Amino acid sequence: LTSRCRINPIKDRITENSSNSTTETQVKRGLKSRHVSMIALGGTIGTGLFLTSGDVIHTAGPFGALTAYVLIGAMVYFLMTSLGEMATYLPTSGSFSDYGTRYVDPAFGFALGWNYWLNWAITVAVDLTAVALCIKFWLPDVPSWIFSLIALIIVFSINALSVKTFGETEYWLSAIKITVVVLFLIIGFLSIFGIMGGHIDVAKNLSVGNHGFVGGLGSFTTGGGILGVLLVTHSAFQGT
Repeated sequence: LTSRCRINPIKDRITENSSNSTTETQVKRGLKSRHVSMIALGGTIGTGLFLTSGDVIHTAGPFGALTAYVLIGAMVYFLMTSLGEMATYLPTSGSFSDYGTRYVDPAFGFALGWNYWLNWAITVAVDLTAVALCIKFWLPDVPSWIFSLIALIIVFSINALSVKTFGETEYWLSAIKITVVVLFLIIGFLSIFGIMGGHIDVAKNLSVGNHGFVGGLGSFTTGGGILGVLLVTHSAFQGT
């Protein structure tokens, strides 16, 4: 009985070191629920909503642009609800890449993962270019690459500091983004009904040409109409 109760200091020390090592290598959770919620809301609003909306309306008309946004929005909605059901049924860190591997084929999951990485790698460059395009409107004499470089340094610094810093930054930037979208909607409605910018004959504007549908259904090859702007409107939902 005495030998069974005898303490083994070497074994205890190994166990303690192993426990400390496991604790030190665990990821620290620095994001709060408000961070995650606002990141999810702000992430659904892509850069394309601010930069390409005017071009979409010009190409497909007001009703054509609205139809394109509704179609892409419906597709994204069904996609995300399906992904949410799968994530509830089978929680995994691999997300849709893991689901593609499990239920379709390993090659399909492999392609999904790398395509998703490539998508965001390109998106970083697109967003940096978008920053330069926006600021160059006010500072046309300054080279565009300077604005892109400054934005890249800021983004890298935020991600390199800490999870908490990233969460707080995303929280406030997403809040600003959502506020701007709401203001755009309010100003748009006020302009449509002539409350801002003087009197506007909405019925006459919609009756001119193709009744709000410029180019009709269009096509993917010519780039006109509803089909021609679907790829552009997709960028507005890039974060989703």
